[in-house]
Amino acid sequence: MKGNESVDKIVSLINSNTKQDELITFDDFEFNRNQIINQIETFEESCDGLVAIGDTNFPKYRGNVKESERPIFLFYKGDLSLIDFENNNVTVIGLLNPDETIESREQKIVSEIVKKGITIVSGLAFGCDSIAHKQALIGGKTVAILPSPLYKIMPAKNKSLAFEIVEQGGLLVSEYFDEHKSAMDLSSRYKDRDRLQALYCDTIILAASYAQDTAERWKLFGQKLDSGARLAMGFAKDYNIPRAVMYDQNLDSNNPMFDLNRELINDGKSVTVLTQKSLEELINNIEIDKEKAIKQNNFQTDLFG
Repeated sequence: MKGNESVDKIVSLINSNTKQDELITFDDFEFNRNQIINQIETFEESCDGLVAIGDTNFPKYRGNVKESERPIFLFYKGDLSLIDFENNNVTVIGLLNPDETIESREQKIVSEIVKKGITIVSGLAFGCDSIAHKQALIGGKTVAILPSPLYKIMPAKNKSLAFEIVEQGGLLVSEYFDEHKSAMDLSSRYKDRDRLQALYCDTIILAASYAQDTAERWKLFGQKLDSGARLAMGFAKDYNIPRAVMYDQNLDSNNPMFDLNRELINDGKSVTVLTQKSLEELINNIEIDKEKAIKQNNFQTDLFG
């Protein structure tokens, strides 16, 4: 899609690329479109608009992405240009219950990134996500990618933070215009949120997170250990997005909150361990890598191209 196609052209493109036995009609398309338009009208002040692939202002995502994982449309509130390819973005993520040391170290890293005029992307969750957003708001811009519709901010306790992000020139983004139907649906939406955190950044940084076997390894039974950061880092690896982790062997070797960090380091596949020097190099390399990506066309192409 190049933009401004007629409905007949769009329906033809969909039907020529579908794996479904039953083709859609002009009336099917119009019905579904009107449903979404009617839903948007109920959003009132919570949503600035909807942008879809083929629109000239649809944000170009990064990395090598298979078709089934490419975003098709986004609901947004705030400055949509903050996630376009031309904008330099760093995603900062981590666990829900970081200790004070992790918080302090993460704040210092985010502060250094923001000083360079780079936008911070995260998921508005408690813990490391909230730390990243709040620190970015001190002199910078931040983007929150949500697993929920914009009129139903999740988590609800971070609603005021979401408002502050927009008020200070940031952005809220979601792929959803309705609420989740089940626990399984919500789980899937969190996974989709994690994927977008990787797709709309030039580098992703893990502050701290548990690994998949942390509970068993450290005998932390009866506790729900979050996995969002693990999923986001996995997507970044799949998409060939540069990855970095916060880790100090002297401080973190016996802390289960750094299990995923250690696991990624030991995996030995292009994961940067952050120091003052490596953080500076990481920031400087964003522009260099972006120029290479443009030459290799290593970002979003046409949906049916």
